[in-house]
Amino acid sequence: MFLGEDLLAWLLLALGGAMAVGNLAALIRPPAGRSPGGEAFEDLERPPLWRSLVYIVLGSAVSVWAFVTLVA
Repeated sequence: MFLGEDLLAWLLLALGGAMAVGNLAALIRPPAGRSPGGEAFEDLERPPLWRSLVYIVLGSAVSVWAFVTLVA
C-alpha cells in the first residue's frame, strides 16, 4: 500500500498544512490586483480576517495532530 498504514495521517498533515499556510500567505500578502495575463482586477480584496484566522488555527491543529500521530 502506498505510504503504508499511515496514509490518512499523511493526507491530514498535507491538507492541514496547506490550509494554514495558504490562509497565512493570503493575510500577509493579499492579491496584487493583476491576473497572470497582466489584466488588472478591480474586485480583489483582502480575505476576511476572522475566517482566515479560524482556518489557520484549524489547519495548524490538524497538522499537529497528524504529525503527533505519525511520530507516536
